[in-house]
Amino acid sequence: MTRVFLGLGTNIDRERSMSAGLEALRALDPEIIASQLYESEAVGFEGAPFYNCVVQLNIELPLADLVAQLKTIEDANGRDRAAYSTDSKGLDIDVLTYGDWVGEFDGVVLPREDITCYAHVLLPLVNIAPEACLPGTASSFQALWEAFDQRSQPLHVVAEPPGLLR
Repeated sequence: MTRVFLGLGTNIDRERSMSAGLEALRALDPEIIASQLYESEAVGFEGAPFYNCVVQLNIELPLADLVAQLKTIEDANGRDRAAYSTDSKGLDIDVLTYGDWVGEFDGVVLPREDITCYAHVLLPLVNIAPEACLPGTASSFQALWEAFDQRSQPLHVVAEPPGLLR
C-alpha cells in the first residue's frame, strides 16, 4: 500500500463538486481521511472563492493509473481542460505526494511544489498528517506551516471532517 495525499479544489458548484469528488475517492479507498474543508480566495486570478481540502488515501494503484482515475473523476465533475490555468475551475484533484517519491514520474512532479506555496494545501495537510515529512526533506508539514506566512493567504473553515458537506 502506498500513502498518497491529494489536494482537491473547486470554485464552480462548490458543494456538489466537492461532495461528488470525495465520494468518488472513497471508492478508491473506503478508509479515506479528509482534512477540514476550507474556503480561500482565488490565487493568481480574479474569480469566485474556492473550496479546498486534502485527503489521504492508502492505495495499491500505480501512479499512472491513479492519475487516470483522478482525471475521470475531475471530468465527471465539471473540469474543463481547455480552460486556462487562471480560469475558474470545476473539480481539480492534484497528486501532492505518492509515498516518498521525489522526482518526475509519468509526467507528475513529486512532491507537488504547491505544498509549500499555498495555505489551502499546507494547512489541510497539517490537519491530517502534521508529523509527516515532505518527501525529500526532514521538514514536517507542521514545521512548514509554522514557517509559512499564514496571514498572506487567509482561510475560512467551511466544514469539519469526516462528512464534510454531508
